[in-house]
Amino acid sequence: MLPINACFSTPQQDIVLCTLNARYIHSAFGLRYLKANLGELAERCELIEYTLDARPEDIVEELLARQPLVVGFGVYIWNVVQTLKVISLLKTVSPETKVVLGGPEVSYEQQGQEIIALSDYVITGWGEVSFAQLVGELLQGSEPPERIIAGVQPKLDQIAMPYHLYTEDDIANRLLYVEASRGCPFKCEFCLSALDKTAWPFDLELFLAEMDTLYQRGARHFKFVDRTFNLKIKNSLRILDFFLERLSDDLFLHFEVVPDHLPNALKQAITKFPAGTLQFEIGIQTFNPEVQQRISRRQDNTKAQENMCWIREHSDAYIHADLIFGLPGETLDSFANSFDQLFALRPHEIQVGILKRLKGSPIVRHTDAHQLRFNPNPPFSIVSSDTVSFADVQQIGRFARYWDLVGNSGRFKNTLPLLVNDKPFEQFSRLAEAIYQRTGQTHKISLLRLFDLVYQIGVESFSVAPQALKSAATLDHQASGLKSMPKCLGRDGVAKKTLNIDAKVGKNNSTRQSRHT
Repeated sequence: MLPINACFSTPQQDIVLCTLNARYIHSAFGLRYLKANLGELAERCELIEYTLDARPEDIVEELLARQPLVVGFGVYIWNVVQTLKVISLLKTVSPETKVVLGGPEVSYEQQGQEIIALSDYVITGWGEVSFAQLVGELLQGSEPPERIIAGVQPKLDQIAMPYHLYTEDDIANRLLYVEASRGCPFKCEFCLSALDKTAWPFDLELFLAEMDTLYQRGARHFKFVDRTFNLKIKNSLRILDFFLERLSDDLFLHFEVVPDHLPNALKQAITKFPAGTLQFEIGIQTFNPEVQQRISRRQDNTKAQENMCWIREHSDAYIHADLIFGLPGETLDSFANSFDQLFALRPHEIQVGILKRLKGSPIVRHTDAHQLRFNPNPPFSIVSSDTVSFADVQQIGRFARYWDLVGNSGRFKNTLPLLVNDKPFEQFSRLAEAIYQRTGQTHKISLLRLFDLVYQIGVESFSVAPQALKSAATLDHQASGLKSMPKCLGRDGVAKKTLNIDAKVGKNNSTRQSRHT
């Protein structure tokens, strides 16, 4: 796949900033910050974004077509393997090109990393100031002796905001990441933000002026990357008021919210937004108090549950809630308890994640005491501990995947309640394992086949009345928009009837008939 701005006839660019995004819809927020803070060098810099399925050969060809003196790569846990392939080829073909790395995957534990050994320089932590200084020296022919450069952390009012670098194509087709603050005051040990001393707010009026410019350019989707949007309620209210004044049918705002901090003033503001506008990402991670204390996570569980109930019952905000499996001391039973508690709060989505060992995160201090073992390959997920086995981790991995397909997708709103009843984790685990036993797959399962699998397992293993399950599945199928019918709902007869109707409308409309077939 070519980058957004791929062009082989482009003039020379002394500096190229590059990264591999997980998907096209994502945008490289950090690289835009780097370019915005290059000063007079910005006009000599081009930013190019690829996706993970791009071939290294194509990427290197396009990079070298620009004859860059310096290429900077943003390296993350999701793209480190592919980026290594690109850099190894780039340095083979053009060893004189200076390669500079940055990003969380190379900011810590550099020793022994092949990708770092292949590069010329690595900037750790914040890069806005240090990258500009480094490339300035390199373009003048001076090569700093230190390969690992600790990024300078300036005050936020000394950092240029990058929002003007979002193109018209970005605004029309991609997620726009924005931040009203940086850092986090909490010390949850599974997260790299635990290394921050506090949270720092940008100048709110300057930030909102940038948001207004984006809005005037047509931006309607704003994904806030602030770790704690509702930490300072005064600022939260000002931001919500700003968007209320610009409310439109297509406005969409994503915030990461601290679950146990929802004062009345914020509640009142939330109720003013219609359905489809607000999405709250709420990281519960675990309801186990002992595990919370062990990983330095401060969370009032009672207050968090009350606030989530309030959001669900009294607002139209969409709730995306997170749990993490594999935290030190967490057992399969205690995780199941957290899932059941969270399920009872009725969030729209429950994302079940597996603990990952992020380089630099404090979670590693529990490695010996709790026998934490992590996959040596990205994304470095936990594979076992003193309280969970490899088989447990595999089971939860399948659970998470099937939960996305059945629970989070919203495709089985009527069918799912007939299966999970009052023991959602236990019952859905049975469903997940039954699906796996019958398919041996967690991916590439068509929605039609999934309808049949859920129906068959519900009847045979859960003793759900066939007619009740068929009625629920019928409603779910109608809502899905699928033209074809699953076997459990009489696929053959209905499909034939549909084709006959199409034939009456127009025998020569082959495109329409092939779609139904």
